[in-house]
Amino acid sequence: MSGALLRAEGLAKRFPLPRRGLAARGAVRAVEDVSFAIAEGEVLGLVGESGSGKSTIGRLVLRLIEPSAGRVVFEGCDITAATARELRALRRRMQMVFQDPYASLNPRRSVGEAIAEVLRLHGLAGRDRGRARVAELLAHVGLSPEDSGRLPRAFSGGQRQRIAIARALAVQPRLLVADEPVSALDVSVQAGILALLRGLRQELGLAMLFISHDLSVVEAMADRVMVLYLGRVMESGPVRAIFTAPAHPYTAALLSAAPGGAHKRGIPPLGGEIPSAADPPSGCVFRTRCPFALPDCAGDVPRLRAVAPGHDKACIRDDLVL
Repeated sequence: MSGALLRAEGLAKRFPLPRRGLAARGAVRAVEDVSFAIAEGEVLGLVGESGSGKSTIGRLVLRLIEPSAGRVVFEGCDITAATARELRALRRRMQMVFQDPYASLNPRRSVGEAIAEVLRLHGLAGRDRGRARVAELLAHVGLSPEDSGRLPRAFSGGQRQRIAIARALAVQPRLLVADEPVSALDVSVQAGILALLRGLRQELGLAMLFISHDLSVVEAMADRVMVLYLGRVMESGPVRAIFTAPAHPYTAALLSAAPGGAHKRGIPPLGGEIPSAADPPSGCVFRTRCPFALPDCAGDVPRLRAVAPGHDKACIRDDLVL
């Protein structure tokens, strides 16, 4: 995607396993050869089961962890090769909202202090202007400016997530990585946070990498979807195409298994356990649980290929009607 705000190219992350005696040390292959792009103002949804590598990709994008291979280009700058000073400047334009808002807030500091600290670190406001800016940000996410003096424990989970979003917005980012931002919240609260994020996207032109295991949440938020399994991309494409006409057996199985899933066409339920990321299957990593696997699926790793404009799958079978 030319002119993309962010591009990830061939990202891989392997976490070394502890050595046992003289035995060779292996590695957990959390992410393998993942590439994607996000345009300005676009939301890319990242879905998959636990252990698929979703959160690892979110951290790689912001270089919170170092990739084992590949690179990330943001606004034309290769952040995987950026110096500490360059990375600090880039961090003003790319921020993250974590799954647990309480864990990401210092319980001993007021929420106003938490937001003001971000402003001070980036030289965006002095003390007087900082107080006014904190009040603006709290109001922007649906909280009262008077809340700035309260500690995080005084707020509900949904309110704490609004505070975390306000803190992320303090530096006026162009990209927001939202890592399971509503999974720790009650269902009744989730809708309000999602509505807030949609409103902020429209108002501020925010691009997002939206990470979730909840397909219905991704369907409501994203323009495009990327489906992960065991660190690899199984399918990617526009939301409507993925949710109405999935091309990969894993995507179809996820949709069929989802509560109230709109795509129930008799796809057999997934059997067996997810293989270990330290010893993934050869060929297609999904083949050991795929009801349509053939002997050839154990051969080469299938590459992503187009099934329609902007819609790709990593599966050798073209005879399936899912």
